[in-house]
Amino acid sequence: MSANPSVDNDNSPVTRTSQSEVLNRYIDIRATSMALGAALSAEDACVQSMPDCSPAKWHLAHTTWFFETFVLSATGFPYETFHPQFKVLFNSYYNSVGEQFPRPTRGLLTRPTLDEVRSYRGHVDSQMQTLLNHDINEKLLSVVEVGLHHEQQHQELLLMDIKHLFSLNPLKPAFRVQTDEQKMIHHSDEKLEWLDYEQGVFQIGAESDNFCFDNETPRHRTYLEKYSLADRLIKNAEYLEFVNDGGYDTPNLWLSDGWSTIQEHRWRAPLYWRNNGDSWGEFTLHGEQELDPHAPVVHVSFYEADAFARWSGARLPTEAEWEHASLASGNIGCSIPNSSNSTDNGSSNARLETRTLHPNIHGLDEPSPMHAGLFDTVWQWTASAYLPYPGYIAPPGAIGEYNGKFMSNQMVLKGSCCVTPPGHSRSTYRNFFYPHCRWQFAGIRLAK
Repeated sequence: MSANPSVDNDNSPVTRTSQSEVLNRYIDIRATSMALGAALSAEDACVQSMPDCSPAKWHLAHTTWFFETFVLSATGFPYETFHPQFKVLFNSYYNSVGEQFPRPTRGLLTRPTLDEVRSYRGHVDSQMQTLLNHDINEKLLSVVEVGLHHEQQHQELLLMDIKHLFSLNPLKPAFRVQTDEQKMIHHSDEKLEWLDYEQGVFQIGAESDNFCFDNETPRHRTYLEKYSLADRLIKNAEYLEFVNDGGYDTPNLWLSDGWSTIQEHRWRAPLYWRNNGDSWGEFTLHGEQELDPHAPVVHVSFYEADAFARWSGARLPTEAEWEHASLASGNIGCSIPNSSNSTDNGSSNARLETRTLHPNIHGLDEPSPMHAGLFDTVWQWTASAYLPYPGYIAPPGAIGEYNGKFMSNQMVLKGSCCVTPPGHSRSTYRNFFYPHCRWQFAGIRLAK
């Protein structure tokens, strides 16, 4: 199914997912968000650490607003609005829906309280489950599917934003304390190897039979020259060599905007790294830790990834190269290792408790990156600007604002990361951020 349905468009594609399956996924995904929020105090959930971040409370409310606005209020279903002002407070960027509360000041919303937001979720969930227990048309079911994938995106954003918030606290609090198993460091001295791919014309983009967001379409042909891709991600130890070699002091390694950015913000290392004099530490969702030299480097901007690649005598892969290599490995979609281990028949809480919330190299009991395709524990920067595919047309109606209007000044990341929800990864997925951003779980895979 292509994620381009609109309640205003009778020609929207139909979903091939059964209504009962959608209902079960709705219950599970909504419970996962609540489980994430359960680890936070009311104070944790209200604060906004920078304009790019949002309070956890806002994430929980906005994902609820999506179902209220685009599903419940868009039908003849007898839905009673929870609070009329929530239409403004929790609208993110849908201009065609109406006014929005300014994003940079969401942390000023001490009201509604966290408990009231939880009540809001319960109110909408009750109505949604009633609706999904009745026959609804395929067009509306398509919108529910979009809302579920949208909520999974916000689960990842919530963890990104909480990590940034906690990192600013001198107490260095942990979102969740690691178990002894999760603390184990898997040592590896594997040498970086290159995987070669032949030139040719290849199909890029999503097939229409499976769920995708509209920005992954249409599927189209692209020509690729012969290229090579690294068989693994860049490690902390390798990036530390770049730091120690004066990488942040060498202007010829940097794009002009990148050099201006690191000078303005005085960057000397990846976000969350701490120079302790004779050693390096790193802040994680598990609290402050010693920097693991064998783990993938994470929380670098596009500018830093590009400079490191140039220092290495390599480059970043294009989006098409990454996607082609992933498909060539036979890996169309993949849940990252450690993200879906469950001891309770796949329950949300069990998955959350066993999940590692920081990138690590693959242990002996996990598939290697080569066997898992190119998916790994960090998103991977590409050299490709986030632009529409040939023939792309933004969907009509408000949902058409979901992706298309952001196709300017941003760069594409591919893959998945350690906080990507299970089942939310696929080769055609197009993540995108501004090149200076680095609070997302982004790392580096090289190309030649």
